[in-house]
Amino acid sequence: MLTPEQIMASHKANVETLFGLTSKAFEGVEKLVELNVSAAKAALNESANQTQAALSVKDAQELLALQASLFQPLAEKAAAYSRHLYDIASGTGAEFGKAMEGQTAEAQKKFADLIDSAAKNAPAGSETAVAMMKSAVAAANNAFESVQKAVKQASDVAEANFNAAAATAVNASKPTAKKR
Repeated sequence: MLTPEQIMASHKANVETLFGLTSKAFEGVEKLVELNVSAAKAALNESANQTQAALSVKDAQELLALQASLFQPLAEKAAAYSRHLYDIASGTGAEFGKAMEGQTAEAQKKFADLIDSAAKNAPAGSETAVAMMKSAVAAANNAFESVQKAVKQASDVAEANFNAAAATAVNASKPTAKKR
């Protein structure tokens, strides 16, 4: 049985976790806003510079050369923006993941303690049922850990694919810019 003190401590821990996660979520939003404001400022400045450059063009050949010279930096900046956006999202997600892992580990420990307590107070002859219950809990914990590992591996593969796609996009823009 849980005592009122244990219930209050559990609620207090849950509230602290909630506020911690809320703070992390706001930090992620704040980073996203900073990224977008910086990107907007840079785009505005570049647009002004490009407009000035376009207005100083003397002939069509020079205009084509200007356009070609602008394409590569644009692809690199888009890739950098996407990478930064991905870093913000994955960092915030990792913080949530850590918190959830901690909560899950704590819940598993409490449940295991509850099973042990029930086993100690179980009537004689119920050892088989208690052993089956402990075995089922262990199997569930192992399954959960396997899922966590699979999710981590999938996340690593997704990040590697994202990095490869970004590099490919930037590299693909180089020959295009040279052909013009």
